[in-house]
Amino acid sequence: MAASLIKLFVTATASAPTASGTEVETTVDPAVTRYSAVLTAGMITTDTTIPAASFLDDNGNAITDLPAPPTDGYYNVYVNGVLQVAGLSTLTTASLVLATTATTAGAPVVLEVSDFSNTTSDVTVEPIITAPVITVTV
Repeated sequence: MAASLIKLFVTATASAPTASGTEVETTVDPAVTRYSAVLTAGMITTDTTIPAASFLDDNGNAITDLPAPPTDGYYNVYVNGVLQVAGLSTLTTASLVLATTATTAGAPVVLEVSDFSNTTSDVTVEPIITAPVITVTV
């Protein structure tokens, strides 16, 4: 008698695992700082460069350094009260550069920096996860 191949036929079904009871607590506490400066004719050259020392903080105090652009946040620039598009400005700790000369001496500039690096998120109630039920039929 010739050898033959015998195959085992097996089917399996499984239920999906489920999770319940999870609670997540998120704390959003951005550090928001604002600075203001007034443009002078000397700032408007091939672009408009406003040195950090030209800015005052919200309390009217002179500053020496601007904040670095936040990696977990953003900054807004307002010239004469109008929000400027993002690609127009470059912020460093030494200066704020506006890629334009279409500004006027005497115009106020407001820099607003929002840093969200202190945002936290914690699971306050651990989830309950059920194991799948697997049924094998031979």
